[in-house]
Amino acid sequence: MHLRNTLTEYGLISKLLHWISAILLFIQIPLGFYLVDLDFGPERISIENIHVIIGLSIFYLVILRLLSKIINPTPKLAQSIFKGQKFLAKLNHVLLYVTILSITISGILKKLFNGETLVIIFKKITIQDNFELAEFFYDIHIFSNYFIIVLIAIHVIAVIIHKFFFNDNLLKKIL
Repeated sequence: MHLRNTLTEYGLISKLLHWISAILLFIQIPLGFYLVDLDFGPERISIENIHVIIGLSIFYLVILRLLSKIINPTPKLAQSIFKGQKFLAKLNHVLLYVTILSITISGILKKLFNGETLVIIFKKITIQDNFELAEFFYDIHIFSNYFIIVLIAIHVIAVIIHKFFFNDNLLKKIL
């Protein structure tokens, strides 16, 4: 197995970054929805701390993935895939990255504007309370979470459609 991507397959680095991100998102999204219904108390604080750690981990992974994409280009899609499909695939990937960054940045800003302290890239950050802005960023955080669920569903459905209708095993490239 090769570390870097080839023209036909993802390399080990891309595969690890993809699947670690996917696993963390599949933990993080339900955990976030579970948090919404919890009353304030020790359980909520513990789960919220885990949610923040996972969220920041996803943020760092996405930054690494974007840097990796610059130095490690994406394998080419099959010639049989028409231009509209290629455009939709690229659009979905771009929207996934933008939405993940939107979720993490809005979550960070919500916590900071609520008067909480966060450690980001080894630096402790605190800013002035502003509960109106905290509520605004919370709304962005929630909306972005619903949007990423839709994008992930489209992503998975596209892989299934390619497998069964186009006999194109896209999943093999990333496994």
